[in-house]
Amino acid sequence: MSSLLVSMMAFAGAVSADVSFVKTTDGSALKIDPSLFDTPAAKEFLATGKNSYVGNAEAIAKGKKIFGLYSCTQCHGGDAKGQVGPGLVGPTFRYPKDATNKGMFETVWAGTNGGMGAKGIGLMDATDPKNGVTPDELLKVIAWIRTQGTGLTGNE
Repeated sequence: MSSLLVSMMAFAGAVSADVSFVKTTDGSALKIDPSLFDTPAAKEFLATGKNSYVGNAEAIAKGKKIFGLYSCTQCHGGDAKGQVGPGLVGPTFRYPKDATNKGMFETVWAGTNGGMGAKGIGLMDATDPKNGVTPDELLKVIAWIRTQGTGLTGNE
């Protein structure tokens, strides 16, 4: 009985991590604390790799705002189609895996070899573990980026 109760409690509070993340820089495993996936959309993404914010007008508006707040516009332009840095909208991507939401998440979260540092919370600024985007914020940014391009949702 007690083992059943413990199992049920663990299941109720657990975040299922069915998606494995890899670094864009070298393809090695990217470990992200599952507790950071603390919203329904982030939990769904961790379980499936699908971004449920794609097509959600409110989330897209917040994603656009976050894109500006973190100065993404300085390199990628106000429409994410490129400026000093590459365009993010496709159909061709600097990193082909960015055609998927999981791939774009990995690229932004942990950074690239091409000059963009990690933007994920705890990685963006080694002196401030609370600085950087959360998984939920990044999913909103990605949903906004998808509205700027050729119709790819990244969930294909």
